[in-house]
Amino acid sequence: MTIGKLLLLVAGFIGAVLLGVAIGPSLTHRDAARAPAAEISHPAPASVNARPAAPQGRTTKSAQPRPVSIPASTPALQTRLKAVLNNGTNMTMAAEGFRDGEQFAMVAHAARNTQVPFVLLKHRVLNDRQTLSDAIRASNPDVDGASETSRARTQARWDIVAISS
Repeated sequence: MTIGKLLLLVAGFIGAVLLGVAIGPSLTHRDAARAPAAEISHPAPASVNARPAAPQGRTTKSAQPRPVSIPASTPALQTRLKAVLNNGTNMTMAAEGFRDGEQFAMVAHAARNTQVPFVLLKHRVLNDRQTLSDAIRASNPDVDGASETSRARTQARWDIVAISS
């Protein structure tokens, strides 16, 4: 192998590594590339002793915050969830029928996470009396309903904690 070929081979490897570093974040964070930053940002509570933002992967029950119960019609919750739902959503109509803010936030987050329309999940949970896990599974059989429900519950609880602080 000549020195010229060796230099080209090394340059190719370096180029491949640099390309991987450049496009890696866009491949591993697909949701961030699809949605504007305002839709996915969840600021941590203002308290000094507050926990950091909710982890995206698996969580244990001890890692989930214990929110206070608030109504789904709370303006602060509706403002926070407006970024989760589609643009132009009537938040008052979207919140109707839910027993509390946590249930409303869970369905909203599950809809965004699974790419299932919010109205369909809301109908199946409220009118058909399905669990959120069953509603997700019925809407998108390729998705693990139990893990998506757990993820949505964690995100919803962080939203409740953030607005009640």
